[in-house]
This record gives sequence, structure tokens and C-alpha cells, in this order.
Amino acid sequence: MADVVGPENFLIGALLVLPAGDLRRRVDAAIAAAGFSDYRVTHQPVFQWLSPNGDRITDLADRVGMTRQSMSELVDYLVARGYVERVPDPTDGRAVLVRRTEKGWTINAIAQRVVEETQQEWARALGQKEFQTLLQLLRRLVVVIGGPTGAAGHPRLQRGGRR
Repeated sequence: MADVVGPENFLIGALLVLPAGDLRRRVDAAIAAAGFSDYRVTHQPVFQWLSPNGDRITDLADRVGMTRQSMSELVDYLVARGYVERVPDPTDGRAVLVRRTEKGWTINAIAQRVVEETQQEWARALGQKEFQTLLQLLRRLVVVIGGPTGAAGHPRLQRGGRR
């Protein structure tokens, strides 16, 4: 029988993936409970990283780390189910933007509520000061590694700022 390894021995990969997985499961459960039976976990990057005013598929694919073809297929699925729409890019008549529909904004509102509730729960468990330190360090790490910038945490996605 293998030795049991506790969290004190986990490397950073597991320490980042485990809380992210818990958060993803909570968001997915809340979206399913709200009646969105056609939502899948694979849709999460679109809702998390799509800019409030929309993005070109190539820009969104780059931000998420997917191929343009894979992102296009994902967007096709979401368009067919009414979560996003394709609209002409006002800055380039040949280009198309992908934007959330009202149904898509509802997904974002549910996810935001769950994330905020989870952050409050985790802050109580760790202590407010420690949790704020954790957030600050993770934000610094994102800058250090050159992580994506985009919609996640965008002010227009904050409560009351939609549209």
C-alpha cells in the first residue's frame, strides 16, 4: 500500500488545481441547478475570458490557450444554444465579434455569485488577512508568469455593472 501524502507535501500544481477544481464544481452545480442542462464545463473559458463587448474568435482562443478551430467549434455550439452571438466588428467590417446574449450574461451572473460566496467561505476559513494575502500573491504570480488579461474580474462583470 502506498504511503498517504498530505497537503503539506503537495507541489504548487496540486495546490492550485485542487481549489480551482472545487470552485469549478460549485459553479457547474449552480448553473445546472438553475436549469441550464446544456451547459458543460468546457464552456467555462468562454464565459470567464470573453470581454464584455465581445472578442474575435482568434483573440479569445489566444487568451484561453486553444486553437482557433477548437474555439470556433465551441462558439458554434454556444451560438446554437443562444448563449453567445456573432455580430459584425464595428472597427473592421470584415471581422466578426462573439458576444454574450442575455442567456450568456445569466451564466456569468450565476458564476460570479458562486465565486463570491466561495471566496467569503474561504476567507472565513483562512482568516480575512490571510485570504487577502493569498489573493495578492496569486495576482502577483499571474503578472510574473504573464498570464492572460481579459474579462475575468472585469468591472462590467461585477454586480450591477452588466451591459
